[in-house]
Amino acid sequence: MYVMTLSPSLDLRSPRPGVLPTDPSRDSLQSSSIVRSRTLPVAFGPAVRCSSLGCAVRRRISALGAVSQDGHTLNEELDDSPVSVELEPISSEGQFDRVLAEAQQLEESIIVVWMASWCRKCIYLKPKLEKLAADYYPRLRFYCVDVNKVPHKLVARAGVTKMPTIQLWKDSKKQAEVIGGHKAYLVVNEVREMIENECTA
Repeated sequence: MYVMTLSPSLDLRSPRPGVLPTDPSRDSLQSSSIVRSRTLPVAFGPAVRCSSLGCAVRRRISALGAVSQDGHTLNEELDDSPVSVELEPISSEGQFDRVLAEAQQLEESIIVVWMASWCRKCIYLKPKLEKLAADYYPRLRFYCVDVNKVPHKLVARAGVTKMPTIQLWKDSKKQAEVIGGHKAYLVVNEVREMIENECTA
């Protein structure tokens, strides 16, 4: 098996202005040396193979991009699930009622996060809850309500007195809640536990 290696003096870059281009294939053959090798394949054509390691890398990349006939990736480690899911805002009592009615019709639970734009704990907690929402997507939907943008009647109806408050609703009724007055990771753990308890009940 033979491999062709180009000499260091060969320059295949574009020619200098005013110099006519030459035939690169002829120059490369004239300026090259042939060496015998057992590990490197013959390097002809546009796909130049540099080493057995490079071949392995190319095979790995090809395997990652390979798709089976039914449209699924062959590499089971690839996962297209979202990293986070944005909390869907609720801005009126009518919208809140529609969300509850839809969830009841589908026999699903929903999570409602009651927060305020001035609440620093709410702002810090929101992205962490969006990551948690991705864990339960799409079977459990997460909503958020800014208490300053809805009628107080709705806030009182939900029994919200502190922010942030995370509630689980099912069959148009509040089933459980977590008041997020402590560290965010503890709140997220409590919300996860609340969801799991409801799902196994």
